[in-house]
Amino acid sequence: MTKQYLKPLALALAVSLGLSLTACGKQEPAANAPAPTSTAPAPASTTAAADLGKSIFDVSELDPTINACQDFNGFVNAKWVAANPIPNDQTSWGAFNMLNESSLKTQHDIVDDASKNADSAKAGSIEQKIGWLYHSGMDEATIEKNGFDPLKPKLDAIAGLKSGDDVANFITQRYAEGDGQVFEFGSGADFQHADMQIAYANESGLGLPTKDYYTSPEHKEQRDAYVAYIAKSLELTGVTEADAKQQADDVLKFETQLAAASLAPVEERDPKNQYHFVSVKDADKVTPHFNWEKFFTAQGVTVDKGFSLSQPKFFAQFDKMLASTPVSQWQAYLRFHAIDDASPYLSKNFQDNKFAFYGTTLSGQPQQKPRWKRVLSAVNQGMGQALGQLYVAKEFTPEAKQRAEELVTNVRNALKARIENLDWMSADTKTKAIDKWNKFLPKIGYPDKWRDWSGLDIKPDNYYANVKAAGKFNYEYDIAKIGKPTDRKEWGMTPQTVNAYYNPTDNTINFPAAILQPPFFDAKADDAINYGGIGAVIGHEASHGFDDEGSQFDGDGNQKDWWTKADKTQFEARTGKLVDQFNAYAPIKSKPDLHVNGKLTLGENIGDLGGLNAAYDALQMALKSNPEEASKQIDGYSQDQRFFLNWARVWRGSMRDKTAELLINTNPHAPESLRAIGAPSNMPAFATAFQCKPGDAMVRADDKQVKIW
Repeated sequence: MTKQYLKPLALALAVSLGLSLTACGKQEPAANAPAPTSTAPAPASTTAAADLGKSIFDVSELDPTINACQDFNGFVNAKWVAANPIPNDQTSWGAFNMLNESSLKTQHDIVDDASKNADSAKAGSIEQKIGWLYHSGMDEATIEKNGFDPLKPKLDAIAGLKSGDDVANFITQRYAEGDGQVFEFGSGADFQHADMQIAYANESGLGLPTKDYYTSPEHKEQRDAYVAYIAKSLELTGVTEADAKQQADDVLKFETQLAAASLAPVEERDPKNQYHFVSVKDADKVTPHFNWEKFFTAQGVTVDKGFSLSQPKFFAQFDKMLASTPVSQWQAYLRFHAIDDASPYLSKNFQDNKFAFYGTTLSGQPQQKPRWKRVLSAVNQGMGQALGQLYVAKEFTPEAKQRAEELVTNVRNALKARIENLDWMSADTKTKAIDKWNKFLPKIGYPDKWRDWSGLDIKPDNYYANVKAAGKFNYEYDIAKIGKPTDRKEWGMTPQTVNAYYNPTDNTINFPAAILQPPFFDAKADDAINYGGIGAVIGHEASHGFDDEGSQFDGDGNQKDWWTKADKTQFEARTGKLVDQFNAYAPIKSKPDLHVNGKLTLGENIGDLGGLNAAYDALQMALKSNPEEASKQIDGYSQDQRFFLNWARVWRGSMRDKTAELLINTNPHAPESLRAIGAPSNMPAFATAFQCKPGDAMVRADDKQVKIW
């Protein structure tokens, strides 16, 4: 239950929601668009290898009945979406999902092979541990036979609680086992001294997606279903129907009190709400019934000057409930969450019960993923970096890494040029922005150094115990960083993850191996395809350093205001237009009054706009050095057009209505169909490439056109 703050800013929502929700074409520059002036890009990495006679982008998938200037997403993706319905075990289906499925297939081959050979593998090797972890998860007969026996000691401990002090001690001791309750605890870079890691305690403890789900009339159906799910969970462990109903009502009332003191999603995004440094003595004043010194001692953590009690209002409410909430209500809450947390690793009835609520009721998913995918998810959660080590050895070549590094250099240089040529930013702020740009650390593919797993004990025949052992091992690995220097080279994603991210507190941009594949990156593709794909992803992550969150941190990762007042005012006026643009979108036909939250999605939308502009500029520089390619058409489309076509293809996909509603309420990423059109509609280069005219839907009026970076 640990989580590092500030949250890394990922390119996209993870394609698999899982079952837990307590889980970024151009003509010459117009007169008002600065031309790149920084160092010329490295030689284009794809030009020499491009086979221009082969179709890298299948234009037969385009829909000529849809006007690209009116609905660019429809023009690029509608035919494909209509021909590719969402599989029953998915909540969405598109480019990310397909690439993720490819990654999962490779991972499946790896873990299946490891499972077959685990007994004879080198003792203590990652191959043996991964093999046994996967094998134990696939041993359904043993798991069914055990039922919920593995959970009984914890349920017995909860049954024995008699006071608020007992509850506080229980939470402390469970955390020492890597089994977090109520709040989240872990390491993270100090917002004021980012070169050092400190302890963070953060709000958590809710089973519904956001605080609004506990009180808003429109979420009554989900609340009722949640209470039914809680009751059924309790009944599966032998609680009578009447007692289970009473306890379920108690859990909802309990969580409603926590929710009232919790942050809304937009508030969560604000770094000012993610860091509150206090001494241990001052923390105890906030929670007089929860002793932080005792907690740290039990975790084996030494806190010197203090730690971040990140949301004091939440912890004050937590303490109030320790003192005043009946122990029976605490027991109901802890009992349910013990069952809920363990359900994926228990017998089938527990797994099905959890899926029925989180998978079907909340997300609209008709059926569970096959057993091997669910167990593989647990392997990734427990030993993801170790699996990544085997994945990279099989899938990712040094040549691919080198080509990606060249693209990163080119796009970063283009972003630098855009900053240097901004007409709305003062020289003082530009100097600090370029200083931050200079301190970016790009990381490509996989870590320079792999983790040591020698302290993790995995058995061949006990899935629940293995999952718990991995959780404890990873928790101890995380909190061991407290009080130590920040390691900027450490990764927060595994190499097999189809995503990318920016981390404000270490100023790194990170591109796992699994995303460096078509449609994002193809060594045989023309430059336009690669810059419209991975180039825009690179620009997106780099632009996060200058979005509404990232812009609050300097090049060293410290939360520091490096803006002049006038420049900040200009920035907020420009980003305000982007908020308005996305506020106007209502993507679910059956819910025309449900709009995207422009403030919640602002950071990702800034990333898209800045990233696509920077990638476009980088493409122009690459084509300038290769005029022959620049003038060629491929499959009837120019390089500028293919750039935007691949951008839209990256965001190809469809989503179940319930999933879309859930994500609009909770997630900082706008729906993919809107990301395909949102940034291009602000770019004159797009209108020129497709000969769009003022008044077309994909051409925003001058007073509404968003220009930031």
